[in-house]
Amino acid sequence: MQDGTRATRTTIDRTSGPDGATLPVLRFSGDISAASKESMFGAWRNVSGGGPVLLDFSKVGHIDSGGVGLIITILVEASKAGQKVAIFGLTTTNQHVFTLLGIGTLAGLHKDEQTAAASL
Repeated sequence: MQDGTRATRTTIDRTSGPDGATLPVLRFSGDISAASKESMFGAWRNVSGGGPVLLDFSKVGHIDSGGVGLIITILVEASKAGQKVAIFGLTTTNQHVFTLLGIGTLAGLHKDEQTAAASL
């Protein structure tokens, strides 16, 4: 991209939950902005409406206001469907922004994958 940002890449992975069940993990990398919609929502459609999901932000740099809006949209959809979501791997800055915006009321904010999985 010409402006120096790193395009968002979203992959779907699996991890074990505390009860041994397999949990889907959406792993985001790059920067998240409004331009990330296709990548994020394409992956979200593959895991939405089911059981709990983990969102991994450990390889994400910057999240702009458009990106925050996309994340909130995903979390609101999950909440409406009764789907639990746990977030982990946020930078200190992104953790602070998510806390200020009240995103923790829509999804648990955790320091690592194990803690996030155990919360579900």
